[in-house]
Amino acid sequence: MRTQNILLALGAVALATLPLALITPGGDHSFGGSDDQATAMIQKLDPGYHRWFKPLWQPPSSEVESLLFGVQAAIGAGAVGYVLGYVRGRRTKRDGVGRDDAARD
Repeated sequence: MRTQNILLALGAVALATLPLALITPGGDHSFGGSDDQATAMIQKLDPGYHRWFKPLWQPPSSEVESLLFGVQAAIGAGAVGYVLGYVRGRRTKRDGVGRDDAARD
């Protein structure tokens, strides 16, 4: 059991570090988003293209944009987790099976 845990931990570390080790430094915007790639492709295909709409607010830096994206993802994950917990709690209450019932058996 201990060997399995060590192998799982090493696998997790490898999954986290290997992609970072394989990235070529100074590459062509390795961490750029799909919006940047789409903009570059559109400019390459049709240099005279003009956007239809402009953003209402542009974040001051890409770090702030990443922060806002992370906050949005955290709020979404919290909402999904709350709903799943609420549904499971209602089902458990409806079925009459709880921790106390399982402990008595």
